Amino acid sequence: MKTGLMPEGSATAPIVALLDAGAAHSNAEVVRARAFAEPLIGGEALDTGENALAHADGVAAILHGVGAAQELQAAAYLVYAADFLNKPEEVVAKAFGESYASLVMHTRRLVQLQRATRDAKVQADKKSDQRAEQTERVRKMLLAFSRDLRVVLLRLASRLQSLRWYAAAKQPCPPELADESQAVFAPLANRLGIWQIKWELEDLAFRFREPEAYRALAKALLETRVEREQRVEAARAALQADLYSQGIAAEVQGRPKHLYSIHKKMQGKDLSLDRVFDLRALRVIVASVADCYAALARLHEIYTPVPGEFDDYIAKPKPNGYQSLHTVVLGADGRAMEVQIRTREMHEHAEHGVAAHWAYKEAGAKGYAGVSAAGEFEEQVARARKAVLNQLLAWERDTAEGGPSFDDRIYVFTPQATVVELAAGATPVDFAYAVHTDLGHRCRGARIDGQMLPLNTPLHSGQTVEIISIKEGGPSLDWLNPELGYLQSQRSRAKVRAWFNALQQTQTIAKGRELVEKLLQREGKTALKLDELAARLGFKGADALFEVVGKDEYSLRNIELLLRPPEPVADENELLAQRHTRGPSAAGKGGVLVVGIDSLLTTLSRCCRPAPPDAIQGFVTRGKGVAIHRSDCSNLAEMKRRSPERVIAVEWGGGEPAGKGAPVYPVDVLVEAGDRQGLLRDVLEVFAKEKMNVVAVNTQSMKPGAARPKAGGGDTAWMSFTLELSDASKLTKVLRELCAISGVRSARRK
Repeated sequence: MKTGLMPEGSATAPIVALLDAGAAHSNAEVVRARAFAEPLIGGEALDTGENALAHADGVAAILHGVGAAQELQAAAYLVYAADFLNKPEEVVAKAFGESYASLVMHTRRLVQLQRATRDAKVQADKKSDQRAEQTERVRKMLLAFSRDLRVVLLRLASRLQSLRWYAAAKQPCPPELADESQAVFAPLANRLGIWQIKWELEDLAFRFREPEAYRALAKALLETRVEREQRVEAARAALQADLYSQGIAAEVQGRPKHLYSIHKKMQGKDLSLDRVFDLRALRVIVASVADCYAALARLHEIYTPVPGEFDDYIAKPKPNGYQSLHTVVLGADGRAMEVQIRTREMHEHAEHGVAAHWAYKEAGAKGYAGVSAAGEFEEQVARARKAVLNQLLAWERDTAEGGPSFDDRIYVFTPQATVVELAAGATPVDFAYAVHTDLGHRCRGARIDGQMLPLNTPLHSGQTVEIISIKEGGPSLDWLNPELGYLQSQRSRAKVRAWFNALQQTQTIAKGRELVEKLLQREGKTALKLDELAARLGFKGADALFEVVGKDEYSLRNIELLLRPPEPVADENELLAQRHTRGPSAAGKGGVLVVGIDSLLTTLSRCCRPAPPDAIQGFVTRGKGVAIHRSDCSNLAEMKRRSPERVIAVEWGGGEPAGKGAPVYPVDVLVEAGDRQGLLRDVLEVFAKEKMNVVAVNTQSMKPGAARPKAGGGDTAWMSFTLELSDASKLTKVLRELCAISGVRSARRK
């Protein structure tokens, strides 16, 4: 029967058997991994002083002892061998496969993070940038732990092997290593339900942290060991015989004694050693849950139960999945005795935890250690992942005062127990966008830990979030309202805005396409390919053309000009030679007469937008005929200064009378006003009343203190309108009416 007092040399005892040509097991992968690692690490020492190969042997033996998958045992060698390879991930992937390479990579990264974090903790004076760096390291460590449980198992086994080595070699263990084992690794083993590793980590950490208390308790237990074991054996045999007589097939064991748990009970309840219940402890293992309760009933018949000392962890399992019935009874001699009652499957899980169920990808299909279906296996792994994350978060909260804090981040789960990292205060909508952009767009509801809650509910670490989505659809504009609290993440906001921008762009392109296609129908050019038309106009594609047309940023007149080639342009030298010829010619393009020259192409300059009855002058351009400017145009004045010989006399032609069919001219009007709701509508109503066609609008609102000057307070609106007029003199009345509008400060022709 185990006493819990580990022999000094027991750390190395299983190693030789493990390596004796597969005596402990005959797995070829483990043997191959050791053969691969031995030349690399056989003569190397770890920072603890332990031989690297001996350490890997010990880790593999521990993993084998708790029933871990053989892949994990092989990885124990590859993790340490990787430190001596130039490109470890590539080499391991080529020799053993991607799964091994991934496991080795994550484990090595975690080891590096742990070392860096431990080093940072022991520095008495830490700078702010070092603290921030440490926080990020621990955060990554947390995620690495919770995402791949194989990494957890490897690290637990490695830490236990290190403590065993310190004990066997009678070397002092660094205090920070013992403290970390007690505060972090033992709770992790407990969360994963790996009892064998948990109790040994606690006992060894207790031995190094409180050596005097450890030795005193070990001595006291050793002195009473023979008598105590005799009493336990007598109680064990009697109970097993009684249960068999009642038709309950049970295996009754004497429970091992663990020093740290005894010490903790003595300290916590201020008890003497002989009053600690589990000094005399039995474990009853039966075939079914029904037999558990039958054995409990019989136990309480033949012994007196101690009030307040009964726990039903079958009906309500512990967070790590542990199940058992716990009770304390008074034996025939009147002394207390603790008894645990469980099924064989419960016992396997209690001893080995998730390690007993971890058989990598094929585990769920084959059934393994009591797990009969893939669904149950996945549920087991999901519970373990959540337990690990919750433990780490609890550890972080407990130690936040002296170390890093995760106040700005939270960690929640998908229904499949995948960890999702979010900003503090994040909502289910943020969660949905973090999982997948499309899921965010289609999100319509959320279950948080199984309960339907509003989409603007703040999430907290450790919660499980399930998104309710529709098959098709998009986000709500309400999500962008900061007062409603649907989104906390800037990344989520950007995705919602991008969706609405794309929707607006689609609608704009559709509008532009419709306008262009109608124009082509009027011109009888429906056979013209749209992409070719766009390319001829200087656009990359048809959609780019449709977009600017749909935004009213590109005039359809440009397309008309392309479809109706202009008249031939006179030679530049000929124009200059004839510029002094007397008598006006026929009207050119736009109803403009060029004095003394026939059949010329004339273009109205965009810089000043001339229109009758403006005083105008012409300027001979290179290859584009005569450009018509208003006489007071500043651009024309500069061109006259540089090339006076190119200025030519022009005048407006008689054209057609005003009314239907009369030529129209684009004119720009600028309006400055105090910005207010309905301003644009009021301005457009003036144009509509005067029957003026508005072909382009551009508005801009400026905050106080912006570059443009303004009078008065508040935002300033700058609006530019392009009108089509047959007579610019009509603008005078329109400008007066615009200035009469509430808030308008000025209205003028450009």
